[in-house]
Amino acid sequence: MKIPSRYIENAVEQLSSLPGIGKRTALRLVLQLLNRTDDEVASFANAVLEMKTHVKKCSSCGNISDLEICSVCTDPKRDHSIICVVEDIRDVLAIESTESYKGIYHVLGGIISPMDGVGPSDLNIPSLVEKAESGTVTEIIFALSPTMEGDTTNFYLFKKLSDKGVLITSLSRGVAVGTELQYADELTLSRSLIQRQPFKIQ
Repeated sequence: MKIPSRYIENAVEQLSSLPGIGKRTALRLVLQLLNRTDDEVASFANAVLEMKTHVKKCSSCGNISDLEICSVCTDPKRDHSIICVVEDIRDVLAIESTESYKGIYHVLGGIISPMDGVGPSDLNIPSLVEKAESGTVTEIIFALSPTMEGDTTNFYLFKKLSDKGVLITSLSRGVAVGTELQYADELTLSRSLIQRQPFKIQ
């Protein structure tokens, strides 16, 4: 596809670097932006820059936040004795959309995947162990995707946490094996949380 402008070509190149956006879709978006007013484009660009500048990870759980501590961790109505362990921020958003979970979260920042070069040392695990040892946590829920990598991570975490005197549970298998948690429908995810079971090594 020959584009008669290097500026449009550069913009297409940047947009198509985003996951799920091919060159044709990127070109359509760029041409749409080109037809907008200068103020509209400036607002669009400013929103992206402000997001990158101001959004940070919660220093307590790893969730996204505008502040040092996220709104979930600072909410006095949440049950801080229950921690739901998830792979990334998209899983937090998926569970929150069910409106059925009232505990707090711990975002690992990934799952163990030797094929992708991700090991335990690359994940946010030490602070989870510290929380389990604090004496204030009664239950830790494993809410990782039911994939081989998710199960491997669950097993590793269980070995790290099993002697801490904390109840360890996992989602019921209402979420189909091999499905990423963020793509589960809200009703299934909600039921999987409510019907969670003590974690057992298969």
